[in-house]
Amino acid sequence: MQIATWNVNSVRQRLEHLTRYLRDVNPDVLCLQELKCTDEAFPYNEVESCGYNVAVHGQKGFNGVAILSKAPIEVTRGLPGNPDDLHARYIEALVPHNDGVVRVGCLYLPNGNPPETDKYSYKLAWMDRLIAHAEKLLAYEEPLVLAGDYNVIPEPRDCYDPAAWAGDALFLPRTREKFRALINLGFTDALRATSDAAGLYTFWDYQAGCWQRDKGIRIDHLLLSPRAADRLVRITIDKDRRGEDKPSDHVPVRIELT
Repeated sequence: MQIATWNVNSVRQRLEHLTRYLRDVNPDVLCLQELKCTDEAFPYNEVESCGYNVAVHGQKGFNGVAILSKAPIEVTRGLPGNPDDLHARYIEALVPHNDGVVRVGCLYLPNGNPPETDKYSYKLAWMDRLIAHAEKLLAYEEPLVLAGDYNVIPEPRDCYDPAAWAGDALFLPRTREKFRALINLGFTDALRATSDAAGLYTFWDYQAGCWQRDKGIRIDHLLLSPRAADRLVRITIDKDRRGEDKPSDHVPVRIELT
């Protein structure tokens, strides 16, 4: 079973990239972030014609998440804990697999910059809500994958130049502390379960030749519950997608589970 995550940075602008990826890689589940469109504006026909069921939690011009699945899915939308938060940043699905299910949470965690503003307070509060929800999900003792754009650089080796990011909300100590608290509930970072190498990036900014100079960061993660981690075979960063014409600034990351 292949489960992938990808911040497409506007699904309508990147529709050709998306459908090509679905045809080429053919994942069983694909989590998308930063759709930048409402539910009604999502390109259902084009994606469904690739053989996928589609669940969308969209928002006009900003945010937006979706889960694409070859199998029919049972879906819930929104992260619990704050009914006043209308940002479309979380969607969750039960995906049938063999005689059971895999639970997949697709998330687009707030950026949080500038850190001296309410945007950073919102980021930290959102992470607290995610931690609380994840703890409840772990109690189900199912294979669980929390996949998405976390906007967190976990460690210095996940960044081309840690000093350049020292004051950024993605790399501040409190941000990384919250991320560790999430993992310490019992999750496994799929990439770090398979490699200790530095320089494994998932995002390259459009500015200053970052892609050409490989000045990247790793902010797209797949966290696995114990029952999912036991089934992990491999993880792949589809880095070549960043070299396509007019790409997203993120690339897909995918895992294979037995």
